[in-house]
Amino acid sequence: MSFFPKISFQREVEEYLTKVFRNNELITALGTQEAESKYQSLLSHLSHPPGFTTVRVNTHLASVKHVKKLLLEEIQKQFKGLCVPVLEHPKLQDILLIPVIGPRRDLKKHASEVIVGAHCGYAVLRGAHVYVPGIISTSRFMKAGDLVSVYSDIEGKCKRGAKEFEGVKVFLGNGISELSRSEIFSSSGLLNGMGIRMIEPVYLSPSFDDVLPSHLFLQNLPSVVVSHILNPQPGERILDMCAAPGGKTTHLATLMHDQGEVIAMDKIANKVKKIKQNAELLQLNCIKAFCYDGTKALSVEKREDEQEGPPFLPESFDRILLDAPCSGMGQRPNMAYSLTLKEVTSYQPLQRKLFTVAVKLLKPGGVLVYSTCTITLSENEEQVAWALKTFPCLQLQPQEPHIGGEGMRGAGLSLDQLRLLQRFEPSAVTLQGMDMNSLQDSREDDLISLANKDCIGFFIAKFMKSTSK
Repeated sequence: MSFFPKISFQREVEEYLTKVFRNNELITALGTQEAESKYQSLLSHLSHPPGFTTVRVNTHLASVKHVKKLLLEEIQKQFKGLCVPVLEHPKLQDILLIPVIGPRRDLKKHASEVIVGAHCGYAVLRGAHVYVPGIISTSRFMKAGDLVSVYSDIEGKCKRGAKEFEGVKVFLGNGISELSRSEIFSSSGLLNGMGIRMIEPVYLSPSFDDVLPSHLFLQNLPSVVVSHILNPQPGERILDMCAAPGGKTTHLATLMHDQGEVIAMDKIANKVKKIKQNAELLQLNCIKAFCYDGTKALSVEKREDEQEGPPFLPESFDRILLDAPCSGMGQRPNMAYSLTLKEVTSYQPLQRKLFTVAVKLLKPGGVLVYSTCTITLSENEEQVAWALKTFPCLQLQPQEPHIGGEGMRGAGLSLDQLRLLQRFEPSAVTLQGMDMNSLQDSREDDLISLANKDCIGFFIAKFMKSTSK
């Protein structure tokens, strides 16, 4: 049963999505009722956090068993003795899964309120404390040490510094204020520290603030699957075309045992800095990060300067990951999606430009993996249909591990082609929540199966470039 309202979209985006999930191919295969039921279930799931926190272990520095032991100790400390397991995944042997307890429906709300922005709110629902930049308003007389109830302004309508807010807000849980109202809003310099320490969140997930930072990387389960599917080998030259903040980049380097070369590109300088910081933190030396626009990464003629960065000559890479910029509709939790239809539909042409460059940069016999964290046909299955038609040198490949569902109908792909794709759709499971009793009664296999499905919306396609000219 839904604890939060379904995700809301701008009207034109909602109309667009409704057509996507009621397309003729889908209706013919499933029937109107089942297609509609799946779509409504998806909308409910998107406003709730995934059922598990996924952390990838930096196996370059430590074993999964060792990190699991440290993590169990940390969770015991944070959860004050609550016995929450840390699960190893049988097919993804470098991740650990922690079940999320919640939603907790019996929390008492306090008179003193703190309103945070939507993005801060989503982080709180996934285990974070509230940091000062995320606070938009507080009750008039809030002092440090006060018990407060924290709410998310999901529509972005609360004015900064307001003393009360009667707009649409969603309860996130209770915490203790680390600062007074006047310290938060009257500071001469911008404060960045913790504003509210969450003690009773609606969803109980461990906080990873400064927890084993060089051993763990918080990553959604499908994002981990992508790197395993690309399957980079030691000594190869790999390109991560749209790499920030570096979760997949560092995973690729780890899978290669830090042997070879991982070129990471992103066109935003601050994001490239973050990739470099993550590589340094995880002690990975084979990563070279560049601030560069992937659509311009192909050079037609050899350069004189012998610079190692972009642009690159054709057929320069053994494997390429294109985790493309996308409309991001698969991200969870998200209660109010703000993009316009024009913005949503702007991604397909950009993805095709990047894809075209990727095909040219890939060596014959090389592997190209395309992925997005969205749910539309136009950015996923339609892109696969377009790619196969546009580039006869590409063949779809089976994916290992194959954990998600098959591709969605509606783009004219055959059933065999759809089975080679992976679409992670959270609507594949019932939205039920987890309490300590149901957790204790669950078998580990059933929890793993649930974690595979109750994750973010995501899409993966794997291609090989033929060696024949």
